[in-house]
Amino acid sequence: MPRLAALFVPISMHLLYLDDSGSTKNPADRHVILAGVAVFERLPFWFSRELDQIAGQLWPTNPFELEFRGSDMFSGRKQWRAIAKDRRIQAYTAALELLARSNLVRLFGAAIHKAAISPDDPIDYAFEQLINRFDRFLGRLYRAGNTQRGILILDEGSYETSLQGLAREFRIFGHRWGMLRNISEVPLFVNSKATRMIQFADLVAFAIRNYYERGIARYMDLIKHRFDSEGGVVHGLVHFVPAGVGCSCLICRQR
Repeated sequence: MPRLAALFVPISMHLLYLDDSGSTKNPADRHVILAGVAVFERLPFWFSRELDQIAGQLWPTNPFELEFRGSDMFSGRKQWRAIAKDRRIQAYTAALELLARSNLVRLFGAAIHKAAISPDDPIDYAFEQLINRFDRFLGRLYRAGNTQRGILILDEGSYETSLQGLAREFRIFGHRWGMLRNISEVPLFVNSKATRMIQFADLVAFAIRNYYERGIARYMDLIKHRFDSEGGVVHGLVHFVPAGVGCSCLICRQR
């Protein structure tokens, strides 16, 4: 296989871990959220270890079984039932602060108002937005001489079939804003219990959800400077609302 072997060159990767919050079928949810944490391939071990240490303080007998999910932490579900509320909120805040302190992290998020995209699927639109924005982030790295490629990693679940198909179409035919040029493969789907990085993405999605659904800004305030940006313009966060609906959120204000 000499011809194929000639194509094998070392390529570094950026990994975008994605998770969602909100339900397309729940009428109480106005928005569907998709959020992502992008890191260089060598960093997940170190970020995961930091989250393991927080888990060890809360659940010392079996810290690796303590899954960080925003809704479970705030409502006290599953293993979090045995942990006092103030400690749960402290753990959630500490996890976000890990992301906030690192300049090696780029965050991405889409808050899609369901009424703005109906009858289309808001999670499909959110995914199209984020895959395009991640691809453009990688394009900026490439133009600066950093030839990294990207892979998307999502929590396995009900969206796996539709998003795999969408990503395949985007790679072949492009999306509404052009062609993908820096994504190496269709998304990979993993069990969120197996990787802390998906759990980080869930915590970011929950912060975005609190901001847009409940008007709670303090968690978004911790991480808002980590959304991908260039020249003072935020590219990594999108809020899509129905035509004629005014919004003064941190991303709509820059329009």
